[in-house]
Amino acid sequence: MVKRAFDIAGSATALLLLLPLLLLLALAVALTSPGGAFFRQVRVGRDGREFLLLKFRTMRPGSEAKGQITVGGRDPRITGIGYFLRKSKLDELPQLINVLVGDMSIVGPRPEVPKYVALYTAEQREVLTVRPGITSAASIAYMDENEILGKSADPHRTYIEEVMPAKLALDVKYVQERSFWLDLRIILRTCTGLFR
Repeated sequence: MVKRAFDIAGSATALLLLLPLLLLLALAVALTSPGGAFFRQVRVGRDGREFLLLKFRTMRPGSEAKGQITVGGRDPRITGIGYFLRKSKLDELPQLINVLVGDMSIVGPRPEVPKYVALYTAEQREVLTVRPGITSAASIAYMDENEILGKSADPHRTYIEEVMPAKLALDVKYVQERSFWLDLRIILRTCTGLFR
């Protein structure tokens, strides 16, 4: 209950304070390339329930059909402003709405798309017992995930066999050890990590 109260208060406050920035970014995305300001993608949340995750759109329309993994810092599908949004993580801000309505939490395992969740082992599925989050220990550890995949000869295989299992191990550890104080430490590490 404390965590949910924190999520509601935190997301509502952040949305109010950041409203001018959110409107400016939405306008910039919409005006610089066709396709609208927002990207919606089906992700798997708590208890395996699917929901629509919100982001500012950073890729050209139809890009998802060419693969759901983004590779390298210069994926040609990414728009000009998309590079900036991804680098600064500002594309994630609309997920505050997901937090407010209860699909997500501020801190928790990052939600995955259904096709990758289908590959989870029984142990890995423990991450589905909690609300997914905007940030997590795994997100911090793999802030350079796109660069890692960009150096791979087979990014999809590298993600499935190396990156995803490593992130899930950190997420399972979080689920088993979670606490309000751990969440605060992850939030602090996320904020400092963005400015490294």
